[in-house]
Amino acid sequence: MQYNKLNDFEKSVIENKGTEPAFTGQYDNFYKPGTYICRKCNQPLYSSKAKFDAGCGWPAYDDHFPNSVNRSIDKDGSRIEITCSNCGGHLGHVFEGEGLTDKNVRHCVNSVSVKFVDESEQLPPIININETIILAGGCFWCTEAIFKQLRGVVEVTPGYTGGTLKNPTYEDVTSGNTGHAEAVQIIFDPNIITLNTILEIFFATHDPTTLNRQGNDIGTQYRSEVFYITQSQKEVSEKYILEISNNYTNPIVTKVSPFSEFYEAELYHKQYYFNNKFNPYCMFVISPKIQKLMKEYSKYISN
Repeated sequence: MQYNKLNDFEKSVIENKGTEPAFTGQYDNFYKPGTYICRKCNQPLYSSKAKFDAGCGWPAYDDHFPNSVNRSIDKDGSRIEITCSNCGGHLGHVFEGEGLTDKNVRHCVNSVSVKFVDESEQLPPIININETIILAGGCFWCTEAIFKQLRGVVEVTPGYTGGTLKNPTYEDVTSGNTGHAEAVQIIFDPNIITLNTILEIFFATHDPTTLNRQGNDIGTQYRSEVFYITQSQKEVSEKYILEISNNYTNPIVTKVSPFSEFYEAELYHKQYYFNNKFNPYCMFVISPKIQKLMKEYSKYISN
């Protein structure tokens, strides 16, 4: 299975995070009833009911379909990038607090990133060639920073999982009373990077033999755990742990558990390492670990 074929300009925006010139996109001044889907994978993103004229030169929406759009801090460090949650395709940026609609949010989207389907037409099936797995191995700042740089990894999102409290905050989780673990949700293309490789790097990022602890971080929120979504992921993970168990002096305490629900961490946690490299914790704890791992796994690093 393959994603929809993109021309060179579409690739420059969707895959290389470019921007189409203002007032040139086919959906800038377009208001027919229907659904806007991802041009790369067909995932429904926006209803025409959410579209409004922001006068900015690009299509604007003040809402999106649940779980269809991911947010992360842009490389420029100031804007919030939005991407398709299924394929990771670049959509544009989101802005809040402008007062343009009652919802007070504007998804500024490149026309070339989406495709309009009229309300009288049937939506095409979503193309999903990626896999998703959730890994917990201590502080998610470090784990996210490493996996963000791997070739074949589409999206890395820090968050909380494995507990009982709905919509937990960072403060809730760090209290150790919610049952949640700090974790990262990793979306990856198995045709480029295998789950075995994901697991190999995951176990290299932390000590899987210390129960509810990573260095000076102590508590159940820092436990080592693999949350699988498919039976195949469960089998691969259990087999991998068994294969590497003899590499450690102490027993591996990593759990392999079924995934239930993942809650995204607050925005300031996303790309925390890249945006706070001079923070003492980043400088003296995360940086040395990343430099070591990046050297050991250089063949997997994106150019």
